[in-house]
Amino acid sequence: MDKVHQMLGMAMRAGKVVSGEEQVVSAIRSGAASLVFLSDDAASNARKKITDKCTHYRVPLVTVGSREALGRAIGKPERVTVAVTDPGFADAMRKWCE
Repeated sequence: MDKVHQMLGMAMRAGKVVSGEEQVVSAIRSGAASLVFLSDDAASNARKKITDKCTHYRVPLVTVGSREALGRAIGKPERVTVAVTDPGFADAMRKWCE
């Protein structure tokens, strides 16, 4: 997962990351999200909401470590969910997650 966190940081610096539940849901709905990360300690209602949206809009979803680790990867405080909006970054990160 270290490689994924490094790439997530690069994508953030490139302006290709959206974080926060409502912003991620909006990116999924608009078709901007290419890949969504969800922390494994997300609340059940947030988990259901993000999972349902990703399933409906056919956006790949990856469950990662804690919200602290996800936030640290993008240089922010705790984050429950993060969306990658660049298809190139998303494809590379998905390969590292397999």
